[in-house]
Amino acid sequence: MRGVNRVMLIGNLGKDPDVQYLEGNIGVAKFSLATTETYKDRGGKLVSQTEWHTVVLWRGLADLAQKYLHKGSLVYIEGRLRTRSWEDKEGNKKFATEVVGDNLIMLDKRGEAHGYHGEHLENPEHMGNADVPPIGEPSEDLPF
Repeated sequence: MRGVNRVMLIGNLGKDPDVQYLEGNIGVAKFSLATTETYKDRGGKLVSQTEWHTVVLWRGLADLAQKYLHKGSLVYIEGRLRTRSWEDKEGNKKFATEVVGDNLIMLDKRGEAHGYHGEHLENPEHMGNADVPPIGEPSEDLPF
């Protein structure tokens, strides 16, 4: 039986995208995304709960993120979860779970995102945290 690894998030960027270029001029954008849920507790008081997600965009989506997204931008991200592990300088094993996005819709109102509204962008190739190391070389992470 096959599994399903699909994530859909609507939230605001916590910082401007950090874009790096790997060998072969392959762009990789990384940024934090805040999603907030609001509910009423037993006493009827409104409670907000915010979750922070690390989003990674590859190639064309990385370039578009660098050009059009900024801290506070409202976006819809669709993608998959990916967990990476590594050893820190002291030899401790660390883990990071990221959302690798393959679909991006900018939801900012006209004028807030430099004249773009509801721009729908996809990456058909299916291509943080300060202590998370950069994504490996293209030969390690890319399907070719």
